Parts: sequence; C-alpha cells; structure tokens
Amino acid sequence: MGVLTALAILAGLIVVHEAGHFFAATWQGIRVSGFSVGFGPVLLERQRRGVQFALRAIPLGGFVSFPDDDEDSPIPADDPDLLRNRPLPQRALVIAAGVLANLVLAWAVLVAQGVAVGIPAGFSSTPGVLVAGVQGGQAAAAAGLRGGDRILAVNGEDLGGGQSAVAALVEQVKGAPSQTLRLQAERGNNRLTLSLTPADVGGIGRIGAQLQPSGTESFRRAQGLGEILHQANADFTSLCRRTVEGFLTLATHFGETAGQVSGPVKIVEMGASLAKQGGSSLFLYTALISINLAVLNALPLPLLDGGQFVLLLLEGLRGKPLPERFQLAFMQSGFVFLVGLSVVLIVKDTSQLAAVQQLLGR
Repeated sequence: MGVLTALAILAGLIVVHEAGHFFAATWQGIRVSGFSVGFGPVLLERQRRGVQFALRAIPLGGFVSFPDDDEDSPIPADDPDLLRNRPLPQRALVIAAGVLANLVLAWAVLVAQGVAVGIPAGFSSTPGVLVAGVQGGQAAAAAGLRGGDRILAVNGEDLGGGQSAVAALVEQVKGAPSQTLRLQAERGNNRLTLSLTPADVGGIGRIGAQLQPSGTESFRRAQGLGEILHQANADFTSLCRRTVEGFLTLATHFGETAGQVSGPVKIVEMGASLAKQGGSSLFLYTALISINLAVLNALPLPLLDGGQFVLLLLEGLRGKPLPERFQLAFMQSGFVFLVGLSVVLIVKDTSQLAAVQQLLGR
C-alpha cells in the first residue's frame, strides 16, 4: 500500500500542475485541445467538449495541448481564441499557472497537516543517529547499513542523541576518508558491530547515507486557525528556501552533488517508506515534492515552463515571435535532454536498489 500511496501522490501532483495550465487557459477563453497525464501512446482517453483527456503510457509528467500545435486543426490560424493570438500577459499566465498550482497545493497540504495532525510541540530524541536511507554501491551499503538502523557509537564512543549526534557522526565520517570506523548499531532488537570505510572524495569522507536524529516528534492541537496558518506559512517558506538552495548547489557544485540526485523510482521508494510511518511524514513529503516540481518546472530549460517563459520574454523584447525553426529546435533538444535524463535517473535508481537487495540477500 505504501508504493501505491506514493504513486497516487505523484500522479495527483502532476494532475494539479497540468490543471493549473488548463484552467488558466479555459478561464480566459483560450482554446485547449488536450489534457494528458504521461507521454507516449494513449492508454485511456475520453473526449469532452472538444478536449481529449488522456492517460498515456510513459508516466514521466504530463502536458496540456492547444490547437496551435496541430497542423491539421480546422480552426483558422487567425482565430482570436488561439493561445498564440492572445496578448503576452494572458499567455504568461497560462505558462506560470502550473508552477503556481503546485505552490498553492503545497501550502494547502501544510495547512491540512495543521488541521489533521496538529502543531509541532517538540522532538523527543533517543540515543543514536537514524539511518534514513542508503545509496547502493556506496560505503554505507557496503558496510551492511540499512535504512532504519540506529547508529549508537563510533569506535567505542557513544554518540548521544539529537542533532548534535548527527553533527558528531558527520564530522567523524568527513575526517576519516579511506579509514575504517567501527560502528555499534541497533536493528530492531538486535545489536550489530559494523566496519565502515568512508570513500575519499577530494580528501573528505563520504558514505552515501541519509542521517537524521533518532526519536519522535510530538504534536498538539492548534489554538485556532491563526496558529495553523502561521505554522503553514513558516514551513512553506522553509521548504521553498531549502529547495531553491538545493537546486543552486546542484548547479554550482554539480560534480559533488550529482550523485545525490534521485529519479522517480527513488522518489516513490521514499514516499512508500514515509507512507508506512504515517503521521506528519506524508504531508511533508507531498508538500516537498510539490514544491520541487514547481521549482524544477520554473527552470529555463526547453519543454519546461521556464523555457516557455524565456521564449515568451524574447518575443516581447523582439516585438514578434521567434522563427519557428528556432522554436522547434529548442523544443526538440529539450525533449531529448529530458527523456535522456529521466532514463539515466531511472536506471541509476533501479541499479542502486538491485545492488542493495543483493547485499542484503533479498
């Protein structure tokens, strides 16, 4: 059920994003010819008021199509309700609406968390550092660490608990490239002794694991709508800032951070794990992925909303549309890039999962 829940959330976020484009267009009276979830061959479709609603075979996103893109469309090229014939501000709203829809949804989910779960009332830490996940083929996986393990001590010294324990473990790992650390860990009711040798990456130790404080977060009932909105606004701002910072770090330190990029398989795996935990985890997962989709689509890359916005901006500066051959080349290069990137990430994720399963004897 965890995997199905994660898939349902991702599908819902895609639908919300495309619905933003769709409703921004129809609200302004702009003609729309299709609303698709996924790419490639059509699996299911339904025609309603001249619009094809379709579920397609490749679940890597979705799109809203317009008669402007159909050379065989019976609609005259000078029809004022075609997207390309509308003023730039109206077209800009259609392009931006998908990103805005994902941001609004993320905020609404955080508000719903305040209503359903409550307001964070503190974190009760327990001894050790929780291993939230491991990357296949990296030092943590090679040492036998699994997601859910709790590291209690390193080289015979207790780590303590809370965020300070995470910081202490990270510092020890960074300072021990190619050196073996002896870990005392807990897996369920079993105590383990593991040997961990961090990889040497530019003189800094790396193990390929996600670490977080061990313990539970408690919640209390909100004292009114104002407190719910205040908490939702604070969480939304924090998630947006961290997401943007993550993309900036990826762009400025690509060689160091590229290995941390995850594709759809890893995202579903993370969502499935959080779905099993229940509580606030699933709300935060939904909000975080929705914000990531918004920021990703805002990037000035071909086929993404940000790329479309760049073309619109150039058209505004020139006073006329760019040559069609340039727009076509721009879009085709984007399609090849995004599909290629998606395939690489999927292969990376599945190979990592296979490596971990082989290590664990599953």
